[in-house]
Amino acid sequence: MKRKLFLPALMLGILCSIFMTKAQDDSKYIANLLPAGTVAPAFKLTTPDGKYVALADYKGKYVVLDFFASWCPDCRKEMPEVINIYNTYKDKNVVVIGISFDTDRAKWTDYITQAGLKYPQVSELKKWKETEINTLYKIQWIPTLYLIGKDGKVLYTSIHAAQINEKLKTQIK
Repeated sequence: MKRKLFLPALMLGILCSIFMTKAQDDSKYIANLLPAGTVAPAFKLTTPDGKYVALADYKGKYVVLDFFASWCPDCRKEMPEVINIYNTYKDKNVVVIGISFDTDRAKWTDYITQAGLKYPQVSELKKWKETEINTLYKIQWIPTLYLIGKDGKVLYTSIHAAQINEKLKTQIK
């Protein structure tokens, strides 16, 4: 009897360890981000076609900021959920803005087309750590997502789009 329980208990212990380690690993990437309640820093960045997008343009709306790069495997993995957020909430006073850390305009715009990103996309077209937006939002890892409230303050941060989606569900009734 003890032998039959050993293997399932061992597997359960390993799975719990993996999930706890993953949660701890995730927390280290968001630990130094702007805390909830902080006024989201203003920015004005350029779209691929040279227009400007400013956070102030969306005052009174929920804003999801998706910091990513086309070359980032984790970002590509999260992108379907970011697109889901956009499709689910685009008519519910929620805006998604993609903020890319790409340096190559052609690769960035190709990815926008390939992934079917319909929401505003902006970039400084500089290396990640050299961008002003990185300094403002203290990005430690990509993808990183911020949920900004209608009052312009940070509501929630995560490296997982699904967690942002869950938080939005509690905000949008």
